[in-house]
Amino acid sequence: MPRSASSIAAKTAIIELHSRLSDIRRLRFQATPGDGSQTGWAGHGEAEVAVSLDADGLRFHESGEFTPAATGAAVAFRNVYRWVTQGDRIALWHERFGAKDAVWLFDLVAAGPGELVAAERHVCGDDRYDARLRLVEHGFDLSWSITGPRKDERLASQYRFY
Repeated sequence: MPRSASSIAAKTAIIELHSRLSDIRRLRFQATPGDGSQTGWAGHGEAEVAVSLDADGLRFHESGEFTPAATGAAVAFRNVYRWVTQGDRIALWHERFGAKDAVWLFDLVAAGPGELVAAERHVCGDDRYDARLRLVEHGFDLSWSITGPRKDERLASQYRFY
């Protein structure tokens, strides 16, 4: 049975993202509160990204600084994210509690050429996390939206090879 064009496009986007992950070295991001935000979470950040690979998947070890708009004083941060390719999707996990207690965020699936979206929203208490990833020339852009009773936040992340 022949594969459909959408099935091939989905595989192509997943394969392309998977092939780019190990080359990522830098992260820049901007946090912007929406009209419904009660947190006022706003600012920008930059980080170095070290990549490691093992049987569990590929990990981004992010180490950098976030500068809140309210204070202008940079704050150090570290994150570890695990990317796991699973057929027609790539799962993203946050290892803030360690590898054994990683928090699953979402599975990315192809939405079109060079674009992936969360297959379903991640639920954390009353909050909902959604994501969209777009492949760009020197890496990828990952856009998050976080909504809930007190939250209306946007996070625009740019992952780059350089």
